[in-house]
Amino acid sequence: MFQILWDTKGYLFWLLLVSLLCLVLERIIPWRRDQKLLRRGFVQDLFWLFFNGHYAGIVIAHIAAFSLAWAYPSIESAKNIALLSEQALWVQFLVLFLLKDIMEWAIHNLLHRVPWLWEFHKLHHSIEEMDWIGNFRFHWMEIVVYRGMTYFPLVILGVDERVVLAIAVLSTLIGDLNHSNLNITWGPFRYLLNSPRMHIWHHDHDYPEGREHGVNFGISLSVWDWLFRTAYWPTITDSSRQQPARLGFNGMEAFPRSIAGRFIYPVGGVHRKKSDPNET
Repeated sequence: MFQILWDTKGYLFWLLLVSLLCLVLERIIPWRRDQKLLRRGFVQDLFWLFFNGHYAGIVIAHIAAFSLAWAYPSIESAKNIALLSEQALWVQFLVLFLLKDIMEWAIHNLLHRVPWLWEFHKLHHSIEEMDWIGNFRFHWMEIVVYRGMTYFPLVILGVDERVVLAIAVLSTLIGDLNHSNLNITWGPFRYLLNSPRMHIWHHDHDYPEGREHGVNFGISLSVWDWLFRTAYWPTITDSSRQQPARLGFNGMEAFPRSIAGRFIYPVGGVHRKKSDPNET
């Protein structure tokens, strides 16, 4: 009866459970106490939650896997390598989690540095009031980019599906928390784990001088940002200034607010003249 909870098809159950947990925590111990539950854009973000969190992720993952296997038969045969298939589940979990996270850190960095990728990533940075559901506001093309660039390296590991599901659930939980309205730092573990207090600066409208492409690209772990010097966490004792004065990006005024507009915006955006320093 409980098999569905450990089947990859059961991810929707865990998605809803994790989301509910973050929602309750935000209501009990909010960081920004004046921020409303039904803030502007919340209803639209419910669409992104179900579209990106479940439907788009599953459909695109299957299409990408089929396309890659059809175009490059060697990728399909690479599954037989299964480097980790004989290892204990905890070993599979640790290796896959670390490898996947550093690859996603690098991809996230590219989303800010490559102009045409930034056009898609703008949707995520259109968040003006941060909370857990903002974790799912992103263009479906990002799923293609992340899955496409990580598919081959990860497929040769031959990791158990239960490990894949566990990592997906954990990554979703950390991602929701990083975008949540919670004042969490993780204390001394902040140099290892990402947190709301650190990730909020990634969404700063005005990046620090010399960081025009952004800061804090970590997905689940912050260690990569500290190692590669992309971390930014100002030491501020005044609690009212421990987060940016404004979230977003330069040129947000021209960014569409409708779902349809945000779907098609990047198509014209890649040909649009770049005027924002973050788009060069």
